Amino acid sequence: MNKHEPRIYLLPNLMTAGNLFCGFAAVLKIIEAALLNIGGEPVTHCYHEALAFILGACVFDLLDGRVARLGGFESPFGREFDSLADVVSFGLAPALLVYQIVLKDFHQTGWVIAFVYLLCAALRLARFNCIAASVKDPDEAKEHSNDFMGFPSPAAAGLIASLTLFMLWMEEGERSIGKWKFVLPVLLLFLSFMMFSHVRYPSFKGLNWRTQRSLPRFLLIIVILVFAGLNYQWMPALLFVGFLLYGFIRPLLSLPLRKEIEQEDLSAD
Repeated sequence: MNKHEPRIYLLPNLMTAGNLFCGFAAVLKIIEAALLNIGGEPVTHCYHEALAFILGACVFDLLDGRVARLGGFESPFGREFDSLADVVSFGLAPALLVYQIVLKDFHQTGWVIAFVYLLCAALRLARFNCIAASVKDPDEAKEHSNDFMGFPSPAAAGLIASLTLFMLWMEEGERSIGKWKFVLPVLLLFLSFMMFSHVRYPSFKGLNWRTQRSLPRFLLIIVILVFAGLNYQWMPALLFVGFLLYGFIRPLLSLPLRKEIEQEDLSAD
């Protein structure tokens, strides 16, 4: 084997491949919606499927890093592959979704707004990889791994997808989303800015399969997950909005409370 050949670990890269597949499938469903729309047929079922694939990509993106860190399988190849998949799932798919729902009515202006989001998502991922590759100091590397500078692109895509899902639920039975759809272009531009902001967000990398919780907290987490599953039409939107706002209130929290929320090891200090 060539010593310059990158190491490719199976499990984490399978998760990344799942992420990429979900992004690809979401794009196909959005294109299908566009073709059906030309024929005057209902398209909301295509939007629902595209949104499910985008949210599924978020789950795969969450799992690939966890699997890699748990088994010690982190590698430069995995980092690059993950970013390429993220450009499709969390850059192209959400931009194309919002374009098809509302931005197509604004012609070239709609192109620009959708492209700005795609560009910011791609640039953010490139910047993240450059920073990760250049950090050599262990303390600086730990700080970098614990925090995201700016709103993460998977969370941005998840917020767009979950809010769109909520709007579809509000307009259930209608052929398209109502006037609330005009919120989406504003959200797209705001998230483009937030991805390059200096607002820090936790990576939650301290939360893994070995994280220990007391029984009451474990039961509370189970109740929240079940409640979210039963109310999937609006609960994901609430969670993603809460995460977005958390970045603004995070500096106001005490350090012990912040570490408890973010599942960091207090003994590490």
